[in-house]
Amino acid sequence: MRPMNVTETASQGLKREFKVVVNAAELAKQAEARLSEMAPKAQIKGFRPGKVPVAHLKRLYGKSVMAEVVQKAIDDGARSVFADRNLKPAYQPEVKLPEASDEVEQIMDGKKDLSFDVSGEVIPEFQIKDHAGLALTKHVVAVSDAHLDEAVSRLASGSKSWEAKAEGAKSENGDRVTISFVGKIDGKPFDGGAGENIPLEIGSNQFIPGFEEQLTGKKAGDDVLVKVTFPETYGVADLAGKAAEFDTRIASIEAPKAAVVDDEFAKRMGFESLTALRDMLKSGIEREFGRMTAMKLKRDVLDALDKEYTFELPERLVEAEFNGIWNALQNEMKRANKSFADENTTEEEARKEYRTIAERRVRLGLVLGTLGEKEQIQVNEQELQQALIARVRQFPGQEKQVYDYYRKNPSALIELRGPIFEQKVVDLIVGKATVTDKDTSREDLQKMVEDDMDGEE
Repeated sequence: MRPMNVTETASQGLKREFKVVVNAAELAKQAEARLSEMAPKAQIKGFRPGKVPVAHLKRLYGKSVMAEVVQKAIDDGARSVFADRNLKPAYQPEVKLPEASDEVEQIMDGKKDLSFDVSGEVIPEFQIKDHAGLALTKHVVAVSDAHLDEAVSRLASGSKSWEAKAEGAKSENGDRVTISFVGKIDGKPFDGGAGENIPLEIGSNQFIPGFEEQLTGKKAGDDVLVKVTFPETYGVADLAGKAAEFDTRIASIEAPKAAVVDDEFAKRMGFESLTALRDMLKSGIEREFGRMTAMKLKRDVLDALDKEYTFELPERLVEAEFNGIWNALQNEMKRANKSFADENTTEEEARKEYRTIAERRVRLGLVLGTLGEKEQIQVNEQELQQALIARVRQFPGQEKQVYDYYRKNPSALIELRGPIFEQKVVDLIVGKATVTDKDTSREDLQKMVEDDMDGEE
């Protein structure tokens, strides 16, 4: 008698269902073998070490051992029904076990065959195409003096100093005012609504919308009644959407004084000279432009692949991808207090649009995964460590907690591996394609990248 009998009960598209039966004699045989393995190591009161009879072990641990044997049979069966037929499951197969208590009891007692159903979808079969003839355009932005001047100007702006304005001078946008205030709602002060000698740069948008604008055209010593309405999405629920008044006094007004950009300025920034500072900024800008170029090139590769491949997709993978996108969308709309009407669409139209995006992502994921497997692309430990370090750096002050989380959760590390693997496959395709460089402005490249990102939302 075969230890495991498998019958395919359904095959429709990518869906497969199997009935697996493991005979009771085989389960009993494996349970006896497991008990025999335990006997030499068992230490039970009343018996010398290693001299515990198997029959006694069976009385003590028979149920738990049989439970282990049954679980292993289920795991092996769920895996082998696909592997033995050279089928790749698209996700962890579903297993339907017996539910009747009397049937389960008989199985555990070795009196009844173990019978269970295994179902799932398989990875579709498709032919990987030769991408050597793929024509791609690489949009390149050269770093100009204007780009460098702008970067230096931003750096100088962040290092600006302040000087008091003449007595009687009025405040302007860009000035820094030092203020004290008491906020009230319906004439009553509220928690967190007061401040003393708070510096505020007018136009920095640090305060509630409409607050800073009402401080322009004022003089030091002026009392100003600032009237604003908290945004509906304000972080404090008790204040969101409510009108408030702030009794505000302007203590002083200062005008910005731009830093003089010279070698001395560069030395204050930690560089030997202005030339060294500009060289550092140029390297940073080149990396920024390079990232945008790579993002656009990758999107163009994915667009090309999307046009070349059409095949049936595993429904559950599409559904999971869609649910992830849809939940993120709904959370974002809730935070922004927006409706589908605000976006000039309907829920039905939005669902259709994001379903298409989900299908594209699943299709491209299968193509890249299959191509990478065919080309034996691997993500090595060093690459994974570099990705982990980059992720950890995104959480200043929490580096150890984040690092420990990833090291203790293999599934989280797999999430880091995915983008690396995907990029290596894209690089492989680019390496075989005909790539033509095209000079592009930063503004045009930014717009192309933003448009691509909008199309994936």
